[in-house]
Amino acid sequence: MPNNLEPRFGFVNFAEIWNGRLAMLGILIGLTTELLTGQGILTQMGIG
Repeated sequence: MPNNLEPRFGFVNFAEIWNGRLAMLGILIGLTTELLTGQGILTQMGIG
């Protein structure tokens, strides 16, 4: 059993790394969708 007692939630290094990775993935998906459809993200969501 590992001896790692650091929590995995809150403002800890593990959570911040995953938050950054998921943010980068979201931006990439948004830009790809924008390129494929020719519409901005707000237009796709019906806001703009």
